Amino acid sequence: MLLFIDLVKDSLIQFFTQTGWLEWCGVFTGILCVWLAAKNNIYNWPIAIISVLIYIVIFYESKLYADMGLQFYFFAMNLYGWYFWSRNKASGESTSPVLWITKNEVVLSLLGVVIFTAALGFLLKQHTDAAFPFIDSFCTACSLIAQIFLARKVLQNWLIWIFVDLIYVGVYVSKDLYATAIMYALYVFIATRGYLDWKKTYRTQHD
Repeated sequence: MLLFIDLVKDSLIQFFTQTGWLEWCGVFTGILCVWLAAKNNIYNWPIAIISVLIYIVIFYESKLYADMGLQFYFFAMNLYGWYFWSRNKASGESTSPVLWITKNEVVLSLLGVVIFTAALGFLLKQHTDAAFPFIDSFCTACSLIAQIFLARKVLQNWLIWIFVDLIYVGVYVSKDLYATAIMYALYVFIATRGYLDWKKTYRTQHD
């Protein structure tokens, strides 16, 4: 029993000592922006921009290049999402309407994920020292699609985030990014709540 307690104690000490202040800042802003998005709050976008800038640095240092590149895309999409949600505020509406994914969007998304994963994964494997070229590329592809749907307020964006965040938890644990792994585990919970809340909103819109 004492051996187990010592093991847990050592693990916690290692967790807090190995996690730098920059990663903690990324974790805090990352969780806050996702929580605000789930609550349909427009201020998720500026906070998301701060989180993105932090993780550009973190992923570069961890050699997760696809994830790093994804942050530049997130930066642009956060600006777009902020603008798209603001249009309804300017027109006097309280929030933008929640949309349902279409069959064409499903087909195009699946096709895009397959092509992007194969192309980027091969490129990273052949020309970089990327840690997980194909897994990283697959998660990046799914995130690209999910972010578009989030900006456009498509309900099913949360289901994609739940799926990809579960994979990311394992990836970040393997790279000793424990605080980030915990953040993504929380993302799964927040995304689940976001999906349920947005689904209620969608049903209310169509009653």
